[in-house]
Amino acid sequence: MEKIITAHEMTRIEQMAYANGASPGLFMENAGKAISEILTFLNLADQVFLLVGKGNNGGDAYAAGCELLNSGFSVEAWHVYPLEECSALCQEQHDRFTEGGGIVHYDEVPFPEEGIILDGLVGTGFEGAAEGVLAQAISFANNAQLPIVAIDIPSGLNGTTGEVATVAIHALMTIYLGLPKLGFFISSGWNHVGELVHADFGMDPEYLAAAHPVAHLLHDGNLELPAIQRSRHKYEAGYVLGVAGSPGMAGAASLSSIATLRAGAGIVRLFHPEGLEKELVAAPFEVIKEPFHIDRFLVEAKRAKALFIGPGMGRTDDKKQLLQILLATITLPTVVDGDALFLLSENPHWRLPDACILTPHHKEMERLLSKEPTLPLCQEFAEQKKVTLVLKGGPTVVFHPGELPLIVTHGDPGMATAGSGDVLTGILAGLLAQGCNTYDAATLGTMLHGLAGEQAAIDKTSYCLIASDILDYLHKAYQQFIYQ
Repeated sequence: MEKIITAHEMTRIEQMAYANGASPGLFMENAGKAISEILTFLNLADQVFLLVGKGNNGGDAYAAGCELLNSGFSVEAWHVYPLEECSALCQEQHDRFTEGGGIVHYDEVPFPEEGIILDGLVGTGFEGAAEGVLAQAISFANNAQLPIVAIDIPSGLNGTTGEVATVAIHALMTIYLGLPKLGFFISSGWNHVGELVHADFGMDPEYLAAAHPVAHLLHDGNLELPAIQRSRHKYEAGYVLGVAGSPGMAGAASLSSIATLRAGAGIVRLFHPEGLEKELVAAPFEVIKEPFHIDRFLVEAKRAKALFIGPGMGRTDDKKQLLQILLATITLPTVVDGDALFLLSENPHWRLPDACILTPHHKEMERLLSKEPTLPLCQEFAEQKKVTLVLKGGPTVVFHPGELPLIVTHGDPGMATAGSGDVLTGILAGLLAQGCNTYDAATLGTMLHGLAGEQAAIDKTSYCLIASDILDYLHKAYQQFIYQ
């Protein structure tokens, strides 16, 4: 996991480093080298157009431009502000750039027709609204129809709040320096940062270690799949019960059930309402389907390892009574989703199982909180309810008592489709049944879900992706862990 910090915290640790003798100029040159190496490795284009502001972010752009020139790139720059208004380091790097053969435009700016744009207008210290020549330069870049790579943060984006007051760069990629900033992931940030790539600018690790995080960024290397014994049988692989489905919503129950099996569970028994048999005819053969009767459910619950409840179950009074009874008596690790979340939002005093994962999207979370969800409010909810909370979205955030929020950036916009959450519910239940605790199941499950969606979108596109595609590509996500 990687620390996520506010823009103010990044400034604090940089000032600590300077106070102990670190050189801002050396940091800038190191940043330039790192950015140049990343762009050279990615081989996006051999022409680079720099957008240069008046602060040290502009100096970073010039430093990168110097390195790119030395590597054979064609590099031009638009210096947006009068040179005399710029920071001393920005002016110094400007002179290095021009002495090295770089072309700088100050007034008349040729519209670039090819290559990439490197955004060095303003950095993570920017707050407020982009106006005047800054807004003009941002709009110029966004309208150029060229890939934009942002240095540290897309210009115009608040690095702490993720807000965009007027206009901000829409980056294909953000090369962040040191640690990722909170604003990347909240409010409008995720729509602007593009792919996130880390660059080391030479800060001593002791200062990064001293940074106070507000969240963590999940990386693949932090996770492991549940172990498989060669001699195991299906009940050791994990027996899962599902309580899901209602007239017209049998598909949600089926998606969750098959996802549970695909996630590695050995057996799934779906308890559904009486009269749903015809709608479930097309459900996978591997899923055991049985009309719900409380006595039968309680018998099977003694043998099962996990439960999912809620996908497509409906919101009628009888479902409300059923859910209250089940939540009051269940001792199984449980995933609560869909209609069960709606009913829970109307009855916040209901007991929840000791090992419980809730999987709301933003609107469902707003109902649970009775207010707009924020990271602190969601963390407070997880602490008070003693649950693991998976706030679905782009990106997804996992909350757990005693842990900082964990941000999972894998996934694809095409996953915003009916049934995608039902697939996640099944994955989580399958992992719980294999012995994962709720926190590990939530982090691993959301990662697998996101990776599967990414793989599906490669073939299907973000436009054509549907929930069952995530199921079809789930094995590709598992392979990334098995063969890494």
